Amino acid sequence: METKDINRTTVGFINDKSPIMDLINNDLIASGVDVIFRSENIMEGNNQLSSLKTHPDICIIDLDFFDRNVMKQLRELRSQYPTMKLIAHSDMDDEKVLKQLFGLDFSKYVLIGEDIKKAIDGVVNGR
Repeated sequence: METKDINRTTVGFINDKSPIMDLINNDLIASGVDVIFRSENIMEGNNQLSSLKTHPDICIIDLDFFDRNVMKQLRELRSQYPTMKLIAHSDMDDEKVLKQLFGLDFSKYVLIGEDIKKAIDGVVNGR
């Protein structure tokens, strides 16, 4: 099986202002991943996506479950970009939430502290 290079992968980040996400973003850029946009929430990310000529291969979304509309916003994002790979990033480890996310065809779920580069590699290479 052919392995694809994550250094040629384009990524978008939808996250709130977070030092953790800043570090992850900087680490990915340093490793050669092309981060083509960052936004602070799903609605802003959706607006940025709509203005891009080429969408990212993967969108990493840091989920804010304190926002009661997060699942509705994710459904809207998925309906507008059905082929874009989505990786959820959160500190919440809840089976009900995971079922909902995978029901929305998320490719991966990464807990804070886990290696996002491995998740991207897995999505890129179909693992």
